[in-house]
Amino acid sequence: MSDRVWEMSIEQRESLIKAAFEAKQQTYSPYSKFPVGAALMAADGRIFKGANIENASYGGTICAERTAIVKAVSEGTRSFVALAVVTDVPSTISPCGMCRQVIREFCAQDMPILLIPGDYPKPPGHDSEGKPGIIAGGIKETSIGELLPDSFGPEHLDLPRTGGGK
Repeated sequence: MSDRVWEMSIEQRESLIKAAFEAKQQTYSPYSKFPVGAALMAADGRIFKGANIENASYGGTICAERTAIVKAVSEGTRSFVALAVVTDVPSTISPCGMCRQVIREFCAQDMPILLIPGDYPKPPGHDSEGKPGIIAGGIKETSIGELLPDSFGPEHLDLPRTGGGK
């Protein structure tokens, strides 16, 4: 799990957003027709891309966010500073519940998560401008702490037990 939140430069933010759009181009989504791309920035600056990969059995589908995290963790990286997620929808779309739990496992509670509208960048004066959490271009900046409040994480497994179970 990441220990600290790292401030991104404008160039790093744009690189992360660009990588999320690039990742979306690799989607395999013939069933939902809902392409998603994600880009996860590691503390060392590397970016891991993920796309949603569907399966005819549906349950075998893996979301873009989890694809990026699994790629990074399987290559030995476990410290992350930001995540960007994009779809083809002109509004921002939030990670599903399963992705939120996986993000919670590996990312700091206050790590920036950038939800990118599919028509990014939105022009000045767009309809979401001025809404809470919306920043330049129509991006919604949030965190896993906001998306999954009162969450269960690895640290809870070390809490003392009351002995009520068998």
